[in-house]
Amino acid sequence: MIARLFSALLLMSFAMPVAARDEPRAIELPRGTLLQSLPLLGRQAGISISVADAKLWQSPVKPVRGRMSAEKALNRMLSGTDAHAVKVGVTSWRIERRSTRAKLAGRQTKSRLKASSTAARAPPPRAEQDQAEEIVVRASKINTPYAKYAGVVTILDGSDLNFGGERGMDSILSRMATISSTHLGSGRNKLFVRGIADSSFTGPTQATVGQYLGDIRLSYNAPDPDLRLYDIDRVEVLEGPQGTLYGAGSLGGIIRTIPETPDPFATALKASAGVSLVQHGAPGSDISATANIPIGDSGHALRLVGYSISDGGYIDNPRLGLNDVNRTNIRGGRGTLRLDLGDRWAIDLGGIYQMITAEDAQYADKDAPPLTRSSLVEQGAKARYGSTMLVLMKDWGDLHFQSSNAYVDHHLNERFDASLVADTPRIFDQKNETRMFSSETRLSRPFRNGLGWVLGTSFVDNKTRQTRAFGEDTLRTAISGVTNEITEFSAYGEASVELLPDIVATGGLRYTHAELGGEGEDVDALLAFTEIGRAVTANRKEQDLLPSASLLANLGRNVTFYARYQEGFRPGGLSIDGNFVQRFRNDHVSTYDAGMRFGRKGVTPFDATISISHSRWRDIQADYIDTNGFPTTANIGDGKITSISASIAARPLTGLSLELGAVYNQSRVTQLSSELPLASVTFGGSAAALSPSVVIPGSGRLGRIPNVASHAMRGSANYETVLGDEDFRIQGWASYVGPSRLGIGPKLGGGQGDYVDSGFAARIGNDARGLTLTVTNLLDSRGNRFALGTPFVPGSDGYLTPLRPRTLRIAVDVAY
Repeated sequence: MIARLFSALLLMSFAMPVAARDEPRAIELPRGTLLQSLPLLGRQAGISISVADAKLWQSPVKPVRGRMSAEKALNRMLSGTDAHAVKVGVTSWRIERRSTRAKLAGRQTKSRLKASSTAARAPPPRAEQDQAEEIVVRASKINTPYAKYAGVVTILDGSDLNFGGERGMDSILSRMATISSTHLGSGRNKLFVRGIADSSFTGPTQATVGQYLGDIRLSYNAPDPDLRLYDIDRVEVLEGPQGTLYGAGSLGGIIRTIPETPDPFATALKASAGVSLVQHGAPGSDISATANIPIGDSGHALRLVGYSISDGGYIDNPRLGLNDVNRTNIRGGRGTLRLDLGDRWAIDLGGIYQMITAEDAQYADKDAPPLTRSSLVEQGAKARYGSTMLVLMKDWGDLHFQSSNAYVDHHLNERFDASLVADTPRIFDQKNETRMFSSETRLSRPFRNGLGWVLGTSFVDNKTRQTRAFGEDTLRTAISGVTNEITEFSAYGEASVELLPDIVATGGLRYTHAELGGEGEDVDALLAFTEIGRAVTANRKEQDLLPSASLLANLGRNVTFYARYQEGFRPGGLSIDGNFVQRFRNDHVSTYDAGMRFGRKGVTPFDATISISHSRWRDIQADYIDTNGFPTTANIGDGKITSISASIAARPLTGLSLELGAVYNQSRVTQLSSELPLASVTFGGSAAALSPSVVIPGSGRLGRIPNVASHAMRGSANYETVLGDEDFRIQGWASYVGPSRLGIGPKLGGGQGDYVDSGFAARIGNDARGLTLTVTNLLDSRGNRFALGTPFVPGSDGYLTPLRPRTLRIAVDVAY
């Protein structure tokens, strides 16, 4: 069925008649600013182009390659910007700022009547050219130009992330050396940036990385929802802490995904379909569609995204006689309705839904034949994510007002094998149910002419209920769980000022008041009253001030130095230790970092960055195994992390770009908490592990902070050209992830990492249709991405999570 569908789409896409073109010419424009691209386009298309608004010279525009008409080239170049092209003569065009449809029509008529010159507008003065910035960091909340931003930021283009096939968070992980993941499975992972990693389990602790869709917070203390990255403009990764602007839960940084916005001026439909063949595994398939629909002539528009993905399994379970057990199905969609209310008011109404169903776990037994695991039970998981949002926006001259509001409903059900060796099947079930309401309102002045600032307030109300059950398949007993609730109020402000030419100072402060509460779930009341000082409910309040300061200096036209200080925190909560509820305190990170940048990204043929950071982490929240052999959370002590990262990019030839990035992390726990217990426990008659604090009794050695590789590298090459009437692009990449530890202590001290991943993708086609070939894991490496299989089977020889085997994907895409 999949093969027939794929063949039909392939034939349909290439049988489509190509629209008639008006004097098509070979066009090849690199990514850059309007100032850089317009002269090239004028020469290649044989036209003259004027610009009505001098501020548009600074606008970043998209690359264009292929054989096409001047009109099509202009539209492709200006897609997603605030500008549009107006034809004012046979070979003359004018670039204007985009307005509503009614205003646009009037301006086009007027321009045609008054057009009398075919000469292109002269470029702005040299000083204005020097100020033209090709990249703007939107996550700074004041739209800071990249060259003026003091800190480490990585901007990934949405089309690049989707090139070769959409892989969700894995698309980001494969392109960055500084982000790591637990690799439990899609919808279950915890993400870490810059060596700030706490633990491997999905417990009550808040995430160390803040995730956002636009300005909407995706989660609070839930795992990465792994939303698919279809129809994304770009992703910005800001290394942390980012406490001043983003508050709690941004110790390591933030990942901000910016979707494409509804376009009131164009009706568009895009679709793609692919099939994949997994070596040593089962085939898979994917299909997606995106539609943009203008509504009326008043600037309203609707944008819809839908997708369905089935990733073939590759783990065999000979004990149950099953092959390729770990198939994962992902279905979801996203919609945004933009309403132009007039007078520069606008409102976005939107929603997200995604369901991930993993039929079984993706780990294997360490000393068994490759890609096999002998389990007595199937260890499936389901993750359901839903969200509704409302965003209100208004511009007054240089001022921008925005109020972003969202409600999130996030459920995760996990099943683990807890069977004793040669025993009857036993299961550990864990359910996490999260609901969150978030609201942020801010007024900002985008950075220009040496000044930018933002003032804002934030409100978050989050409640997470974790329930657990243990026992045989047909008879399981509820064991202690926990509910955590937090209400958080914040006020913040930050300003950037150019003190002298090429010297920018930034300072900010955030005040947060948090009210925390919680209670035990399914706690035996008799047990709760038998031990003095152990409660099943708790309530308290916390306040935090999070300052930030930075200084940036442009030491030359293409050399920038910066230094920065930032803080971040996570509020405390409740966890379960044995059959009782225990509290854990908030933790806090203070980070000093400095770096240099050489060249101008996307402008000069060479650019590079290097940065070094040092963080002090107080009262680290992390997981260990409690006296019953189950995961729990506590403050394990204090730690230090030193991280050095570097990247380099070169564009030696037209259409060819090379990138290389590397990171080194040194982390350790410097002082243990005196409250952390050390105990040897017995589980079901067999000796289980010591409660894994960070010290192994008798060794006196403190452990490394878990789940962060000591070093990692990533490199890629990308080439784009024109073959006849078609665009051709090929990209290859390889990454090395160094060794790390699963956790801290004997039970969770297993090694992981130390593997190579690689792949390539190629596409031939144009805007209307294309054919893509992708191969991932070229070397068919096994590796060990994550050493946690199940923590509930005593006496195991250990586990590993292999890379997905070599996978070939063939896909077609069409656009109307």
